[in-house]
Amino acid sequence: MENQLVLASASPRRRELLQQIGLKFQVIPSSTEEHILAGETPEEHVVRLSLDKATEVAKRENMTGRWFIGSDTIVLCDNQILGKPDDEDHAAAMLKQLSGREHRVLSGYAVLDRQTGEQRTEAVSTKVWFRQLTDAEITGYITTGEPADKAGAYAIQGLGICFVARIEGSYTNVVGLPLCKLTLAMKELGVPLLI
Repeated sequence: MENQLVLASASPRRRELLQQIGLKFQVIPSSTEEHILAGETPEEHVVRLSLDKATEVAKRENMTGRWFIGSDTIVLCDNQILGKPDDEDHAAAMLKQLSGREHRVLSGYAVLDRQTGEQRTEAVSTKVWFRQLTDAEITGYITTGEPADKAGAYAIQGLGICFVARIEGSYTNVVGLPLCKLTLAMKELGVPLLI
């Protein structure tokens, strides 16, 4: 069963989450371009990208493995998708927008069984509330470099946790993979798990 599971993502957070639950897997990052299609809901967006990522890696020539996991995470505030910031000014603008307010973190996942052609996909939503942030805190946080490659310009599993007053829903979903829902989908497709 070694290397039958493939994570189609370069995210170290997703890798750590799967390692946390004792899975053995290959990491083969997808080269799928991430863009929003006209008329696409945020839920449709994360599910489409998740499946596209898993499928793109599964279709590669000489690719080994049976089950492929793709995922995509976005932050939603004011009906606006906050992806990864373009630069420090963009990160500061995002953090100011999230300051003292509620937002949603939406993670899509896809599990593709290349042997049977079966797949499971879903978008999972978690509500997150930020406390009020000062300009000095925002500047200091950006200086750490942590916001650079994170949706919404923060990492709940890092220093960004200091800004989170509370959450409603799955914590691992905010990190990047909704493990509770994902493991159920994996079980349905026959992926061997520890529990």
